[in-house]
Amino acid sequence: MSSVMTASNVTAPTQFLQTKKEKYAYRRFGSSSALPLLCLQHFTGTLDNWDPAVTDPLAVDHDIILFDNAGVGGSTGKVPTTMSGMAEHVFAFLDALRIETCDVLGFSLGGVIAQQMALDNSKVFRKIILVGTAPRGGEDIMHLDKPSLAKPIHDPSLKGYEVLQKIFFAPTETSQAAGKEFIRRLMQRQEDRDPVSGPQVAQAQMAAFGEWEKYSGTRFADLKRIQQPTLVVNGVHDEMIPVTNSYWLSENLPNAVLLTYPDAGHGSLFQWHDSFTRQAAAFLASDSPYAPY
Repeated sequence: MSSVMTASNVTAPTQFLQTKKEKYAYRRFGSSSALPLLCLQHFTGTLDNWDPAVTDPLAVDHDIILFDNAGVGGSTGKVPTTMSGMAEHVFAFLDALRIETCDVLGFSLGGVIAQQMALDNSKVFRKIILVGTAPRGGEDIMHLDKPSLAKPIHDPSLKGYEVLQKIFFAPTETSQAAGKEFIRRLMQRQEDRDPVSGPQVAQAQMAAFGEWEKYSGTRFADLKRIQQPTLVVNGVHDEMIPVTNSYWLSENLPNAVLLTYPDAGHGSLFQWHDSFTRQAAAFLASDSPYAPY
């Protein structure tokens, strides 16, 4: 385990780890803990898309690891077009850090990768937090061409993170106000920022989402194999990966608890960061081998 350097994603230095596959960019900070908390990021997101209002409270009691997958941010290589391919890079990264087991917070795309990893290696995670994500065979997963998403994505008046404010948060005054604060927090880090994801990253990740919607055999049957305690979280107004997918996760994962937030969209963990970090910390701290918390 690395020494403690800082307890904030605003100031934690970006590090690089050369592996047999690629050189991966990551940030590691927080407190010494029994197991690290690996954080896997959303569609086109980099290290700089992690809200310090989420990472920093969790870093008080956890060894936090933020990770750029292949071809994203400061990591080398090409973005895989399948979730299985992305999972292989996370395994290579953990192997190079000599981490056999950890906890995981997977948001959106990261939540799908976390599921794939749990299926590929049942021992890689002790506990799983899945936010704004979907099971294999889910529906309406990242259909960015629907009007509610296409309009803000292609609005030339929205610059940079302003697009995230529109598509991650519900179209209410309160949720959009929370989105504005989210953007402000993301901009706190001024130096050593990750390169922004370009069209090639988006295209490859969208192909992976498309493949994830397909399934064979009994729908959601794979979820029965994920035995770890799992906390499933979403906003009830998520347009990017609708909350129906979270219901399916909680219905089919053997040891799952579902938490939904009102007046919230895809970025519910950022809007309700105080509540989310308390819930996540309680979930991770529970000693019960049978119940999530």
